[in-house]
Amino acid sequence: MREKNVWVLLILLLAGVVLGGFIGSLTESLPVLSWLNFGDSFGLNTPLVLNLGILVITFGLSIRITIAGIIGMALSILIYRWL
Repeated sequence: MREKNVWVLLILLLAGVVLGGFIGSLTESLPVLSWLNFGDSFGLNTPLVLNLGILVITFGLSIRITIAGIIGMALSILIYRWL
């Protein structure tokens, strides 16, 4: 049996989340498919700023999980198992 690569799974999951989020944002104006964009975001609402005098570093992270993103992740896992 062939050993599967973890990096392929991570890339497929990332692609599934991105494509799912894109499809969710495209369908938010359609009343029939607006449920695909239902979700919540979490992370830092305001960025964290580290001022070192001559160098200013800004940290920020926000993740939005939607129904379409979850469906995209599930499809990417199925594709990974099929590979």
